[in-house]
Amino acid sequence: MRETGEPIRRYTGLAVTLHWLVAAGIIANVALAWIWPYLADDSVRPAIELHKSIGITVLGLAVMRLLWRFAHRPPALPTTYQRWEHTASHVTHGLLYVLIFAMPLTGWIMDSAWKDAATHPMALFGLFEWPRIGFVMHLDPVLRDRIHDLFGAAHGWAAYVLYGLFVVHVGGALKHQWVDREPELQRMWF
Repeated sequence: MRETGEPIRRYTGLAVTLHWLVAAGIIANVALAWIWPYLADDSVRPAIELHKSIGITVLGLAVMRLLWRFAHRPPALPTTYQRWEHTASHVTHGLLYVLIFAMPLTGWIMDSAWKDAATHPMALFGLFEWPRIGFVMHLDPVLRDRIHDLFGAAHGWAAYVLYGLFVVHVGGALKHQWVDREPELQRMWF
């Protein structure tokens, strides 16, 4: 119970676990994308392969998270939040869900359209070959290159939108926790 007498409305344990696994995967992939320009040449390809593996894993976790969310209604926001805060929360979460799917899908399409995809199989964490999108790999080379560039650009631009939404999401949670004195972090913690 809080000072207002209203109980803390918590997410389920699985929802919390999926949230933090997806967040960790995204943070790891952002870090990899930022550091591989500074890596030695022989370390760049392994970093990119790890980035792809984490991205595919995030996609799988996002599917699980969305299925769980359809079956389990999230806890209501505290009644002390303003109407605009409810709206901002729903819009931000909706856009984050879109990006959690868009980022790995645009990356997978871009990777499938890579000119060397047929001769360089992708191994998920080095354990087994992960399939590329076959019809994309077998397009006319000129069209395939255009798709590679288009989805590469979309992947890059989506990353910038993700950075902004991350700041809004974390900033909102910290504002509620520290300024409003609402136990916001406790709602999404173990």
